[in-house]
Amino acid sequence: MDRFFTRIATGVSAAVGQPWAFVIALVSILLWAVSGPLFGFSDTWQLIVNTSTTIITFLMVFVIQNSQNRDAAAIQAKLDELIRAVDSARNRFIGIEHMTEQELEEIRLALEKEVDEAVEEAEATDNLGHHSVARLIERF
Repeated sequence: MDRFFTRIATGVSAAVGQPWAFVIALVSILLWAVSGPLFGFSDTWQLIVNTSTTIITFLMVFVIQNSQNRDAAAIQAKLDELIRAVDSARNRFIGIEHMTEQELEEIRLALEKEVDEAVEEAEATDNLGHHSVARLIERF
């Protein structure tokens, strides 16, 4: 079932992400709008577009979420591999995406503090390697 849904979600995502899909949607709405006078702008005429767009939106939420989940997992796996492969990287960062928001915030604050200290040290020693990092941070 997973493989089947993944294939469908990947195909749908690829298709609806194309310019022609937007053009089809736009033409459909324009045709619906132009047909309004033919149907006397009736409740049924309005219900057609409301129901159609609601159904499409509902289904697309699942497709989009599936695509985002797969993309995030792939990016996380790549980052974990980079952390593992770089000798100076801290392996304890592998898998932190499973931590709580509070735990992640504590790590983020600790890293910012570490960077601030490194910047101060670089400015004090005029270390060019760290000084470029300080200039980059100051831009933000």
